Amino acid sequence: MSAITIKDLRRRAIASTLFEPTTLLAAIERLGFVQCDPIRAPARAQDLILRQRVTGYRAGDLERQYADLGIEEDYLYAYGIVSETTWRLLHPRMAKRLSKTEERVRALVCAQEKLHPRELEAHLGRKREINAWGSYSKATTRSLEELHYRGLLRVAGREKGIRLYQVAREQAEVIESRERLRRLTLLIARILAPVPERSLRATLRHLGYAAPTLQGRPQIVKRLLEAGDLSEGEVEGVKYVWPKDHSAEGETPAVVRFLAPFDPLVWDRHRFEQLWGWAYRFEAYTPPLKRKMGYYALPLLWGETIIGWVNVSKKEDKVKVEAGFVDSKPTSKAFRSAFADEIERMRLFLSKEEE
Repeated sequence: MSAITIKDLRRRAIASTLFEPTTLLAAIERLGFVQCDPIRAPARAQDLILRQRVTGYRAGDLERQYADLGIEEDYLYAYGIVSETTWRLLHPRMAKRLSKTEERVRALVCAQEKLHPRELEAHLGRKREINAWGSYSKATTRSLEELHYRGLLRVAGREKGIRLYQVAREQAEVIESRERLRRLTLLIARILAPVPERSLRATLRHLGYAAPTLQGRPQIVKRLLEAGDLSEGEVEGVKYVWPKDHSAEGETPAVVRFLAPFDPLVWDRHRFEQLWGWAYRFEAYTPPLKRKMGYYALPLLWGETIIGWVNVSKKEDKVKVEAGFVDSKPTSKAFRSAFADEIERMRLFLSKEEE
């Protein structure tokens, strides 16, 4: 087990995920997964994640370009956008037979280039069913979601936030179960690297939903460590792991970044607290009077330290940024300049494309 410090972990974490901006498709392929969230404050999580990694990215570019990118919406350890490579590792999810309703829905979707859920109502009516959250959903929507989950339908795009469906592409070759599990584990370890081993094991439990046919999840981290596919290090009694070919060279640039609440750099809250010494909380679902940081507080990265958070709002062409700091606000000219630069980047990101 290699010796490692908190400073090493910070630099490695930043370098592994905040790479040089590139094209939208290249960024998604490098990440492998981009978590989605419908809240827009000031933009959706997926847009806030991608703006840090895509050259000239504007809010909504993912949705506008989705159909041309060959990517998928699916579930890994959360719901989001996955590369085609990741999608092929997740499927097939199960082999049980389709119900008569599912067979009919699939046939109706196959007959069209893409289908809006409301188009099924003429064929199947507006019957409602209790969903997984205890509330009601349309039976047609439930059938579409089930077929999508099973990899038989794909999300072709969205219309005013509503998923449009089409028949999924066929798997040219089904990868053997153990190899799929190995690759998926290494993918998640790379996305969150360096990740506390306990956090990786907890995240892998979500594969029970994302890829239920895969066997051997409880032993996979141990096997990968023994095989040398994962490296490990310990700091302050916490064991961290990362893929063996994981590189984190170079100095951290002295820039300010407003990060998404679900950005890979801040996703694991246990790691966040150890690396930066304070507890960040996502408070969108916290009662207003109990919020300490704000409805949609974005972690504030300055160089290699997350020093606080910001709440961003936009009215017409003006971006308003309210900042909070764990300790005191930096007073250096370098910070003031870098902070102003990030506000301007945020303004351009939220502005209309023709600007």
